[in-house]
Amino acid sequence: MIRGILMFNADSCDECGSCLEQCPDAQYSREKAIAEVRALKQGLTADILSTCITCMACNESCPNGAAPFDRISMLQEQHGIRLVSGGRARMIETQLNSVPKRIIAGSDSRLPALSLCVMEHALPPNMADSGLFKGLTIVSGSPYYSRVVHLHTGMPSLTQEHAADFIGNLAALGRKEIVFVHDDCYVMAAVLAPGYGIEVPFVCVHLADWLSRVLEEKGSEVQRLGKKIAFQRPCIARLAPWTDRYIDTVFRLTGIERVTRRYDGMNATCCGIGLMEKYPERSRDLVQKNIADALKHGAEAMVFGCPSCYAFMSAPCMAAGLAPIFISDLACMALGEIPFEPRPHIRRDSV
Repeated sequence: MIRGILMFNADSCDECGSCLEQCPDAQYSREKAIAEVRALKQGLTADILSTCITCMACNESCPNGAAPFDRISMLQEQHGIRLVSGGRARMIETQLNSVPKRIIAGSDSRLPALSLCVMEHALPPNMADSGLFKGLTIVSGSPYYSRVVHLHTGMPSLTQEHAADFIGNLAALGRKEIVFVHDDCYVMAAVLAPGYGIEVPFVCVHLADWLSRVLEEKGSEVQRLGKKIAFQRPCIARLAPWTDRYIDTVFRLTGIERVTRRYDGMNATCCGIGLMEKYPERSRDLVQKNIADALKHGAEAMVFGCPSCYAFMSAPCMAAGLAPIFISDLACMALGEIPFEPRPHIRRDSV
């Protein structure tokens, strides 16, 4: 079982070092990885606290489910080690906490609500108007903001502090199911909140799971696209690895081939957005490695499930001749709503 943040299980950690030896960024030897894990257990200022890019791969690769990233994140906060400056972290919180609440009632109250979180500015234009979401109630704004972003800013206590309000605001919608556009919000509701001991009175539905349902229902209306794509796996998906099955189902139903490449699955790399302020060269390197890897293996497009990754990587993908496509657009293309073509994130005057 994957535990909630701040819930590192020292008893489950046998100090084997596998978690950090397999880190896609740190590149530690076995001996170094073991030494780092021991330092973490003792609460020391281990090297990994500064090296960590918060991709959370260590939680997924730990053979005992000890959740080492939870320990890293907690110690980063205790020691004031952050990937972003204090001013930047406060700006993120201020901006994302000021997005107006918006509820558009759907035509069928039996259907789920679709939560856009505070990410509407980073999604394809008019995404919620697609037939994929016909009849659903659409909600967006700060009340539906999970604050999981702070697992990347080195302030995990903020994520936990606001978890109950986040779940309560969604529960107040009175829907049996909530479809989450943002993996951050899905993971908060499906994994972290229960780990904090918070009751979640609705079924959490991942966006790709919902898209799969709709595509299954449409049946013969779905056109097989016959394209080869690379998938940019969100870091937070490490805490909900089963969601990869939903992604692959969307690809199967739309006739898409997900190319086998180096930086995917367990070896997926961060998009680099969290490094841009303090470590811009490392950020650009991650972007270019991802794009070069996709092109090397014959991908025609980079498909994104995370709005932040999509917004951040669209421009460099376009510059490299790799079509950036958000996963809901892929479903729209298969249903003939829009043609298969590059659909880059276009910056708009918003948060």
